[in-house]
Amino acid sequence: MRSKFLPVALACALLASVNAFAQEYPAANKPITFVLPYAAGGPTDKAARDLAQAMSKAMGGHSIVIDNAAGASGSIGTNKVAKASPDGYTLLFTHIAQATLVSFFRTLPYNVEKDFEYLGLVSENPMSLIGRPNLPANNMTELVSWINANKGKINISNAGPGSASHLCGMLFQTTVKVDMTSVPYKGTAPAMTDLIGGQIDLMCDQTTTTIPQIEGKKVKPFAVTTPTRLTSPVLKDLPTMQEAGLKDFTITIWQGLYAPKGTPAAVLKKLNDALKVAVKDPEFIRKQDAGGASVINDARNDPAGHKSFVMSEVNKWAPIIKSAGVYAD
Repeated sequence: MRSKFLPVALACALLASVNAFAQEYPAANKPITFVLPYAAGGPTDKAARDLAQAMSKAMGGHSIVIDNAAGASGSIGTNKVAKASPDGYTLLFTHIAQATLVSFFRTLPYNVEKDFEYLGLVSENPMSLIGRPNLPANNMTELVSWINANKGKINISNAGPGSASHLCGMLFQTTVKVDMTSVPYKGTAPAMTDLIGGQIDLMCDQTTTTIPQIEGKKVKPFAVTTPTRLTSPVLKDLPTMQEAGLKDFTITIWQGLYAPKGTPAAVLKKLNDALKVAVKDPEFIRKQDAGGASVINDARNDPAGHKSFVMSEVNKWAPIIKSAGVYAD
């Protein structure tokens, strides 16, 4: 008779242990780590550090550190979190690659849909299309005419396969229905250097990267990729792609936070609560505004809304990437 109740007793003991762990989370002597699958210094790294500060404040000053686990277009760091202990101390902070690497890689060591708990989106960076300073076009109408008159001769740079600039460049080629020579670089900086030097014709990248070059008149700006015009003093006069006649051309580089699958629900709630406080923090908002990014305050802050949005992005980008036939493996 006693053995019949043993599984129930064990289940109750396990539940009590989980509840106790959740109540103690986060332990005072154990920092939370945001794994960022990219090198330090870029816009996503900045957003991760800004969020770490704001969430730390929301969690009573608990230590949150950044681990830059770069490599393989972001898949190494992402897999590190997918395989981490689901205890709430190892989290993934990444951008739109969470939705696009599934198409850029023919084989991934993790499953985007099944191996993560979705905690919420945080912010998004608009992008802008820019050209070399001596490009013989001064607005989008002239640019599209120049592109159509020079088919087969135009090149467009990017920061590497799967990068934000690569995605934007592919979408641009698909929208204008003109194939260009995509030139991949090992990072944004060398790609921008060759654009400024006139070796490259076009580039589409995050406004955090393009604003300084536009302001310094080192490149020619043509349009932004948001549904409405931006309010930045440097970009406010630029049309949107849709205003320029490129229907359905919208892309922002969004960032979000994830935990390994199986993380206790009570821990996930504590993290999501802290995230929601962080995105309303005036200092966090000020830092994102300064870099041309927008803080997300909508249903995508919730786990269900976050996951639904990412899955929609997977479906949006899959045919574009497949059509380009470019893979990271």
